[in-house]
Amino acid sequence: MDEIEAYFLDDTEAKYSLVVGTDSDQAQDSADFVTAIVVHRHGKGARYFLARERKPRYHTLRERIWQEAIFSTTIAKTLAEELLEREVPSQNVEVHIDVGENGPTRSLIKELVGFVRGNGFVAHIKPEAYAAASVADRYT
Repeated sequence: MDEIEAYFLDDTEAKYSLVVGTDSDQAQDSADFVTAIVVHRHGKGARYFLARERKPRYHTLRERIWQEAIFSTTIAKTLAEELLEREVPSQNVEVHIDVGENGPTRSLIKELVGFVRGNGFVAHIKPEAYAAASVADRYT
């Protein structure tokens, strides 16, 4: 958290986005979840941080994708609250969901976007969901 705060405070004039997205990979007996926390300094690059968690195998894709959204939203909420407590202005908090209009996850879009928005965050799906589909995906 200290590194995230320092990055925000390094340039107080810049506009930032705090972006959280999770991707997962399922092995024979477990599911590996990687959450990417991206601090984007608009026009000046970004830094990212990773959190990894292993859970027992999920029986359906729906359960696993929901768990990704829950991890992302929970971490986004924790970070937003912590930054507020530390009086660090985070202008925009986004949750990137690893679902898209093409493929087997398209039927989950409405409910997952509703879940994220209901928790007070901006929701993005593929192809705009780079934190989940690109950053976290690289480490699963």
